[in-house]
Amino acid sequence: MPINRDQVILVDEDDRPTGTADKMTAHRQGLLHRAFSVMLVCRDEGGAVKVLLQKRAAGKYHSAGLWSNSCCSHPIPGENTHAAAVERLQQELGIADPVSLSPMGFCRYRAELDSGLTENELDHVFVGTVPLDLTLRPNLLEVSETMWFDAECLAAALAADPCRFTAWLDRVWSICRKHPLLAR
Repeated sequence: MPINRDQVILVDEDDRPTGTADKMTAHRQGLLHRAFSVMLVCRDEGGAVKVLLQKRAAGKYHSAGLWSNSCCSHPIPGENTHAAAVERLQQELGIADPVSLSPMGFCRYRAELDSGLTENELDHVFVGTVPLDLTLRPNLLEVSETMWFDAECLAAALAADPCRFTAWLDRVWSICRKHPLLAR
């Protein structure tokens, strides 16, 4: 039987599975479902910490053209969330070798989006440390652009111009800040 990549895992407030739904149905009806967000980080030649942001492709079903964390998606029923995050990095960003990800916790958020959709997610957050010269081959159906952004400036940028960023990035960033490379 083929794997249906358009299914999401519905969960309760404690992340216990309660069923499954089609991804678009979950977003149209605002059903609580499991998701993951990954932030890749590195140090540049001068020692400054950088985070990899992606600009979502124009064809995305929501939040198109907005800057977001390095990678985000939903595990499918029966799939381990950590393994799904590693695989999705390869699919979205074309990273050849698996990245070691540190689980940082999760955030619960609900946001009304463009095109009448609602994000209602329990979002597992991971951080991966990578080299600055990491080779990226973004899937242009998912990602229109990538940028290494100064970690010290991200919170200020989110506050100054939130309309440039996805609805979940500020919450994801606050959890990522617990990572030893990002903690201040």
